[in-house]
Amino acid sequence: MSGKPEALVEMQGVKLSFAEKVILESVDFSLPAQEVLVIMGLSGSGKSTLLELLLGLLRPDGGSILFSGEQIAGLSRRKLNAVRRRIGMVFQNSALISSMDVGDNIALPLTELSDKNSEEIRAIVDRNLDLVGLLDAREKLPSELSGGMQKRAGLARALSLDPELVLFDEPSAGLDPVNSKIIDDLIIRLRDQRKVTSIVVTHEMESAFAVATRMAFLHRGKMIFEGTPEEFKNSSNPDVTAFLSPYVAHLKNKE
Repeated sequence: MSGKPEALVEMQGVKLSFAEKVILESVDFSLPAQEVLVIMGLSGSGKSTLLELLLGLLRPDGGSILFSGEQIAGLSRRKLNAVRRRIGMVFQNSALISSMDVGDNIALPLTELSDKNSEEIRAIVDRNLDLVGLLDAREKLPSELSGGMQKRAGLARALSLDPELVLFDEPSAGLDPVNSKIIDDLIIRLRDQRKVTSIVVTHEMESAFAVATRMAFLHRGKMIFEGTPEEFKNSSNPDVTAFLSPYVAHLKNKE
């Protein structure tokens, strides 16, 4: 036995094109449980597309996508929905339903996809609202929340079905440093307290290094780096170095 931890999520040779445009080309990565993988890269490099593939919203042209050892591509609708119940998604724009209060937004996956009674649902909603610091906002509409609070409500909803994996698409986008740190701390708490595995797509360098246990870099549809944050920071790959140079200069100016 090699002692290598079993992967919760794995991509092997994943390819995807739209018409003549190549989006992903032979992407490989392996993510063990209870890790936080941050995926970085320039705009248009295919980062958010990876999340859509993991949710089964897109099908690859080639390669395999495994979740807990099960091939996602090609699953029947019923089996794919069963996999999706084990994956939470935090959207960039929160994607809360504007006509429903916060509590009902968070309860929605439970009322639609579980057989729990109203008392059990309320207990889960309150638990997740408490985790993200929004217990007092249960009866507010999304429009009554700040941007940071909407992001936290979106995270609480993503946790409704107690997922093993949570996907974050630009969780800190548009937030001030205080709210960004709140989101970062929540991602870390999910890993440490609830043993949740996360994949975070972000361009926010401070947040990336704050939460990551693993980092990957997509460039022109290829995964050209995967490793620890320290390895990423010290990479000799010229494309990684060019991407990191503004952040490195910022760190030097702070010293």
